[in-house]
Amino acid sequence: MKSLSPDKIRNIALVAHGDAGKTTLAEAMLFAGGAVSRMGNVDDGSSALDFAENEKKRQITINLGLGHCTWNGTKINILDCPGYADFYGDVKAGLRVADAAVVVLAAPAGIEVGTELVWQFIESSGKPRMICVNKMDKEHADFRKCLDAASALGARVVPVVIPIGAAAGFKGVVDLIEQKAYIPDGSGKSKKEGVPADMADEVAELRSQLIEAAAESDEALMEKFFGDEELTPDEIRGGLRAGVAAATIVPVVATVATSVAGIEPLMNLVAGVMPAPADAPEIRGTKPGGEDEVTLPATPDAPFSALVFKTVSEQHVGELLFFRVYSGTVSSGSDVLNSTRSESERMGSVYALVGHDRKEMESVSAGDIAGVVKLKITSTGDTLCTKAGPIVLPPVVFPKPVLSEAVTSKTKGDEEKIATGLAKLHEEDPTFTAGYDRVIKQTIICGLGVLHLDVMVEKLKDKFGVELEREKPRIPFRETIRATASAEGKYKKQTGGRGQFGVALLRIEPVERGSGFEFANEVVGGSIPSKFIPAVEKGVKERMEAGVLAGYPVVDVKVAVYDGKFHPVDSNENAVKMAGSIGFRLAAAEANPVLLEPIYSITVTVPDEYLGDVMSDVSSRRGKIRETGQQGRYQVVTAQVPLAELYKYSTHLRSITQGRGFYEQEFSHYEQVPGDVQAKVVAESVKSEEDA
Repeated sequence: MKSLSPDKIRNIALVAHGDAGKTTLAEAMLFAGGAVSRMGNVDDGSSALDFAENEKKRQITINLGLGHCTWNGTKINILDCPGYADFYGDVKAGLRVADAAVVVLAAPAGIEVGTELVWQFIESSGKPRMICVNKMDKEHADFRKCLDAASALGARVVPVVIPIGAAAGFKGVVDLIEQKAYIPDGSGKSKKEGVPADMADEVAELRSQLIEAAAESDEALMEKFFGDEELTPDEIRGGLRAGVAAATIVPVVATVATSVAGIEPLMNLVAGVMPAPADAPEIRGTKPGGEDEVTLPATPDAPFSALVFKTVSEQHVGELLFFRVYSGTVSSGSDVLNSTRSESERMGSVYALVGHDRKEMESVSAGDIAGVVKLKITSTGDTLCTKAGPIVLPPVVFPKPVLSEAVTSKTKGDEEKIATGLAKLHEEDPTFTAGYDRVIKQTIICGLGVLHLDVMVEKLKDKFGVELEREKPRIPFRETIRATASAEGKYKKQTGGRGQFGVALLRIEPVERGSGFEFANEVVGGSIPSKFIPAVEKGVKERMEAGVLAGYPVVDVKVAVYDGKFHPVDSNENAVKMAGSIGFRLAAAEANPVLLEPIYSITVTVPDEYLGDVMSDVSSRRGKIRETGQQGRYQVVTAQVPLAELYKYSTHLRSITQGRGFYEQEFSHYEQVPGDVQAKVVAESVKSEEDA
């Protein structure tokens, strides 16, 4: 398969609320473009893009799907993004490399929760967009209502393809540019007819609005419009294209993807109106290891640069990486530089993809999207480029995990397989993280929601043959002191022969929160030989790591050893270390030890009507509201909340906001816990020791 010039490529991301028919729309586009011989079906698991077993099982899109087809000499790369919030990492990836977005609405429902969220993503990325009102044949389908709801998002929506009837009365669509009706014939194709007589007035009115919107994007067209001259279909498309590129116009089309109704005019609009990679003036990045800007033209003959935006692990194949070429050309066997990691790579076979079907390509040029296998060190977010002209492209900005769970193996001896599997899953999905927390002595997995973690645990079982038990994670408390105290640490042991003897006098005092640990040697006169002072410090550190109150590490303490005793025969490093440990434990007990808990900064984004409920809920979680502010149609609440109160908060937030609220969290600092909380934690620690 040969590469195409950037002006003959369109990269579109299909985004939607779940169950809007987005994947079926992608199937219809692939079928119309000849990429598949028959329409796949999500319900029976025959979809070309939802081919993973967990997608077939749940009948939803979980992974970013990639397909392509050709329409009127233009290659259309289709990025089928998940519709559920737990998998928005792949939505971010798809939008990062797409040149435009197609927002799919279910005609009966209109703008839904997921629509609002992806609309925010699109606005923040500045991508051009169009709207596809799908499922016009379903009960309660209402095209006009969808237009009004989309307008409420702040978009200037311009109908281009409108429905003929709705629900049981749906018959086809009318293309306002061509003034032609497309009537599905039952074979997966449509026949062109004239505009139905009873729609003549509506078509005339909406076409006039369309022409006016197109003309406003071009001065020459505006003069022609005001001169009452008729605009040709090509002129209308040209005006629309300028308006779409400037994000001042959002074209709207009506479809029924299951019968391929409206797909042909939709494809015409994508190929004729949506921006091409060639429209990008230049590619911007930075020099490796620095912040100096580097620019490259988005042309096939420029130095090569590409961004890896998705990793898929396939049995018998290994890792398949999706990448978009931004400049230059690359082919199989090329030596390239991974500028993100400053290491060389040799390109494996490159493929054009339609789901799991692959067709080998001779080369991939600027603007195109493809897959590559057998790269050694490259993963999602990395930049590939020429060694002669290195550049680091802006990576995908993935949402951060908001839900953590502790996991253990159901079978002993699977620890190594679990560690390997969890690492592989993170490579596939950077929004999923995992690691062992030595403080709470648990393996912690983190993701974007309960469903996200459900899917990742299933993948671990299916791909690596290991099963996990899940539970609420412990809280990684810390301990510190609030007063100055001194104590003598004495270690004496006689078992016959050479004994063990060491004495260390310590003074401990609190230091500023976050300062860590300070150690001072104030011994004078050689009461403890200088060679044993490091052993005292080692003993103190070991005791601090083990805790003195509830078994959690002690932080923000200054320790000074100011005197001691030693025996020329019985004193050794171990004895002095034990003296240091004992001395710290005794001094800490007199220094008003307290428990610290991790505090997280959270940013909650919700519609206006849920602001009060969210603020009350945050306060009930011992949270402190720091700031509220308006961001477009949403309220943004910034607060600080103890980690102990945030378990499954994402699920609760969706519940109290009907799914319309979302949040981000980030560790802020440690803070003293209330007395009742400390008493409970200490009691649990004592009980745990007794049970052990």
